Amino acid sequence: MNYNQQHMYELCKKHMHSYVLAEMNDGTQVDGIITGIDDEYVYMAIPIGQDNNMGSHHQHHRPFGFGGFGYGYPGYGYGFGGYPGYGRPRRFSRLVLPLAALTALSVLPWY
Repeated sequence: MNYNQQHMYELCKKHMHSYVLAEMNDGTQVDGIITGIDDEYVYMAIPIGQDNNMGSHHQHHRPFGFGGFGYGYPGYGYGFGGYPGYGRPRRFSRLVLPLAALTALSVLPWY
């Protein structure tokens, strides 16, 4: 582990479970909560539904089910209670970033 990786590891460890803004070596910025760290990666929970300027790194998730099937299957109807009855929508998505790609970390306020 080089000096920069060690420094980023210590910063992430210090700010575990904090809301942070992480900047990567390509200029991409990601805001989220640090949920874990190991020797190679930092694990974050990022808010769903906000534009995090992630480009191709960010995957948009549907809050319910898989979508694309319409209203029930042909011949089967709506099923048990209809489509959106599968619990609460997800508010966060997990993101794994390599420690070697991190260049800066800033703690953000929760509000």
